[in-house]
Amino acid sequence: MKHILGISAFYHDSAAVLLKNGDIVAAAQEERFTRRKNDEQFPEQAIRFCLDHAGIKSKDLDAVTFYDKPITKFARMLETYLAVAPSGWKTFPRVLPSWLSEKLDLRRAIREGIPELPPDCPIHFTQHHESHAASAFYPSPFDEAAILTVDGVGEWATTTIARGKSHTMEILKEIRFPHSIGLLYSAFTAYCGFRINSGEYKLMGLAPYGQPAYVKTIYSELLDVKDDGSFWLNMDFFDFLKSNTMTNERFNRLFGGPPRKPETIMEPRFMDIARSIQQVTEETMLKLARHAGEITGQRKLCLAGGVALNCVANGKILQDKCFDQIWIQPASGDAGGALGSALAIWHAKDRHTRASRITRSSFQRPYLGPEYSAEDIRATLNAHDAVFHEEKEETTLLEQVAQWLSRKHVVGWMQGRMEYGPRALGNRSILGDPRSRDMQSQINRKIKFRESFRPFAPVVLEERASDFFGLDGHISPYMLLVADLIQSKRKPVSGNQSGFASLQTERSELPAITHVDYSARIQTVNEDQNRIFYRLLKAFEAETSCPVLINTSFNVRGEPIVASPDDAYRCFMNTEMDYLVMGRYWLAKTDQVHQAPRQTFVPIPD
Repeated sequence: MKHILGISAFYHDSAAVLLKNGDIVAAAQEERFTRRKNDEQFPEQAIRFCLDHAGIKSKDLDAVTFYDKPITKFARMLETYLAVAPSGWKTFPRVLPSWLSEKLDLRRAIREGIPELPPDCPIHFTQHHESHAASAFYPSPFDEAAILTVDGVGEWATTTIARGKSHTMEILKEIRFPHSIGLLYSAFTAYCGFRINSGEYKLMGLAPYGQPAYVKTIYSELLDVKDDGSFWLNMDFFDFLKSNTMTNERFNRLFGGPPRKPETIMEPRFMDIARSIQQVTEETMLKLARHAGEITGQRKLCLAGGVALNCVANGKILQDKCFDQIWIQPASGDAGGALGSALAIWHAKDRHTRASRITRSSFQRPYLGPEYSAEDIRATLNAHDAVFHEEKEETTLLEQVAQWLSRKHVVGWMQGRMEYGPRALGNRSILGDPRSRDMQSQINRKIKFRESFRPFAPVVLEERASDFFGLDGHISPYMLLVADLIQSKRKPVSGNQSGFASLQTERSELPAITHVDYSARIQTVNEDQNRIFYRLLKAFEAETSCPVLINTSFNVRGEPIVASPDDAYRCFMNTEMDYLVMGRYWLAKTDQVHQAPRQTFVPIPD
């Protein structure tokens, strides 16, 4: 099969991916086009982009794949509702219409959503965790590896261990719903006042401010974890089997009171709860990883599923040295399932062809989304009556941007193809100087419009990473590993600080990217991976002797990462960013005459 289109949809983070002869040609999440965060609708615009980028029509597709099996999932839901009847019937009537209208008859929904798809074009369905596993193993640099997938739930599986070899995978063990580390973490996310499927990052960032005061409580009352990582949830404390609420009053009593309401003051109790569930998650993931190595006999590990985006847990696995190498799928969540589904079918149908060399080389640069020409950028800026400049010499542009950054200005940076996955990796980024003590608060409050406790990630020249971070010789190109700053870069802290008071303390030479526990979520960059971004870091290093920048996603709280020049311009004008660079064009905020109304920011209580 020459062209395979992979799709994920209808739950969260819908996406489309196109393969050509096993090579990943294009991939994008629907949210980037609709501007609706975590958009779950059928990815019509993402599909259109993939086909247009490849220069083909839907009639040219040889197969379409979907990332899970809806009939099996519906059977699990129906069985669950029956098991808890009559309680479950309070929510069942609300979910039934969507299943009857589109989810159960997905072949029809897919054909309606892809006009002119040939009647004889086959539509395949892969299991949810098979899709996750394929998305992790086939693009990885490994010919053989253990594969660990952990998320909320697929059809029945919530956790799987598999073995990958060449063009085949075999799932060896699984843990089934309702026992799920992903759902457990989401339950605590909701309890701490954050939104499920997007607030888990906040919970992870909140954890270092607290103490692990509730770890024993979680293990004694909620979760039984064995030495091999297998686990069991005590469902007496959870309501997600029978309602839209994750936890119940018994859970509330166990943790000292009702859930935190969103946008209210963060009590120390919730900091301790965040720290506790984060520690439990790390310990469980480490046990699962060790067991995956034991039963597969492998020294290389691939990770995927929503919990694989918990970069602190990933860092613990790396530090444990139970594996020599780890590769984590950058789009580990449901969006990545579109990729895994397509790869699983391609390898199953064309296993006579050696695919690994192609797909693995193509994914080392996960910039698979749309790219906009100089003409597109100029037309957008003219349409907005923007005052802008063109710098034809790349070196001059990079030197100028490095100077702005060194003077504590914040720069919106848009270059090349958009990233696939939840992380901005240098093509749709907001950049700042990590040496500035005030930069974290400035970007959080005036640009991202989010909680001040949220840490920022550093991007560092790959060859200089060991001069700052304890990665032990490993690279982190996808910002999916957390490591500590090395001792020589730290500053001594006096006094016993706790909670958000610790935010005021300068802990290192790079205070804007150093979390309160001296950790950082690191992105390493080399010239082959992203040439212009690498050269910008080199220019900043030449200007300041510092090879590190703040790299955060180009968006504001509650919105997807920008995709188009229009998205970038609007985000720039509605925040307090100082400069915007798109391709060779740049804008200064102070030059703009026709300024759009800025977003009104209501401070979020800490």
